[in-house]
Amino acid sequence: MVTIQETEIIEKGYLAKKRAQELDRPILISEVHQIQNMNPLSFFNIGKEHYQGERFFWKDPNDEIILVGLGISKQIQKNDASDRFAYVEQEWKTFLKDSIVINPFSIEGVGPVIFGGFSFDPMKPKTQLWSKYMDSMFYLPKFLLSIIKGQAYFTTNIVCSQYDDDFFFQKMLDERNELLRSVQSSNNLLPPILVEKKEIFPEEWKTSVEEVVKELSTGPLKKVVLARELRLKFENKVEPEIVLDRLNNQQHESFIFAFESEGDCFLGASPERLVKKNENEIFSTCLAGSISRGETEDADRILGEQLLNDQKNLIEHQFVVEMIKEALEESCEEIILPDRPSLLKNRDIQHLYTPVIGKCTKEASLLLLVERLHPTPALGGLPKKEAVEKIRQVENLDRGFYAAPLGWMDYKGNGEFAVCIRSGLIQGKEASLFAGCGVVADSNSESEYLETGLKFRPMLRALGGN
Repeated sequence: MVTIQETEIIEKGYLAKKRAQELDRPILISEVHQIQNMNPLSFFNIGKEHYQGERFFWKDPNDEIILVGLGISKQIQKNDASDRFAYVEQEWKTFLKDSIVINPFSIEGVGPVIFGGFSFDPMKPKTQLWSKYMDSMFYLPKFLLSIIKGQAYFTTNIVCSQYDDDFFFQKMLDERNELLRSVQSSNNLLPPILVEKKEIFPEEWKTSVEEVVKELSTGPLKKVVLARELRLKFENKVEPEIVLDRLNNQQHESFIFAFESEGDCFLGASPERLVKKNENEIFSTCLAGSISRGETEDADRILGEQLLNDQKNLIEHQFVVEMIKEALEESCEEIILPDRPSLLKNRDIQHLYTPVIGKCTKEASLLLLVERLHPTPALGGLPKKEAVEKIRQVENLDRGFYAAPLGWMDYKGNGEFAVCIRSGLIQGKEASLFAGCGVVADSNSESEYLETGLKFRPMLRALGGN
């Protein structure tokens, strides 16, 4: 059992209440404690009873930063395409002003942290599929478990108004203690039983690929990424906790994420970082060009060498490298990247991979970088604006948060965003999976169709299919 004995929250509550009264707005009190290690998936699981629909989970590929949030103290959201990245950043800065943060640890991902993301294209008409998610949507959790390089920290976030009394603060502390006492309890959840698998308009999708290929040979477009949907139905309600646990076991060297909203849960295992910021250091990833894994070590090596020497995939990959380098140059004083791509191998797929490191200026903000980088040519195409317009026109899919930036940002401006591929949206007894591929001038619709089928596999397996 995990317990937190001492607390400054009630004492600081008087100061927060006074500030709230003087400023006529709510004030955040955030308190951090170092605690004994706990299983982050268990912590996510115990939130099911009281915080379902208000949870998130995040794990980076190296297990350096794991974040689990339960409950919502503050939401920042916007269903408007204009200045949505700047809006979230300004709202976060304004909210943090005059806050009381009790945090003796100078570590990224500890203390007040918002988690969330942005839809792929806010100009695309929203459908019922993504009705529970706003185009820009972030939570500040009530309770945050941060496991940073193996050490656990617990953050309590309370938003205090001038009308709150001692009972309000004590109630929050009782809620926290009850939560921590429950960590070892187990949930008896039934695994999902798949009864129907339906591809959404597969022939129409192939036709769209063929039509785009024709345009690529005559117009300004160099590449367009087209995605499609696989809809699944189950005998019983799909429990995100089970799917998340399977993803963590099966795709551990990926970004494992889950983001709930009003009963729906968007989750996945993405191999692709969009951008990470740690003070003045910037990290990004160029990931484009893929091939399957081999059944034997020799077969796998041959496939990898084939990918490393495939001109179509190398050209597609270079598009991404050039775009990311150009986007970062506006904010970085120095950029370091290798001359040639290497291979990034996941359980089902291997990708061409080029890491990018930059030293950014003081003015560079994380969400500004997210805005400049999204979508990369690996998820949108080239040129960016024209490719997104073409996707909006021909793709019979509301992507929502698929292929979009999802991640976290702390109160010091540090954070990380991944590109939400290898992902799915769970809705009760149903789920939608998403996969896309880069269409270029010499693309073949049948080959691209098979490639998207390969990309469905990680989520399909986690949901009990094959």
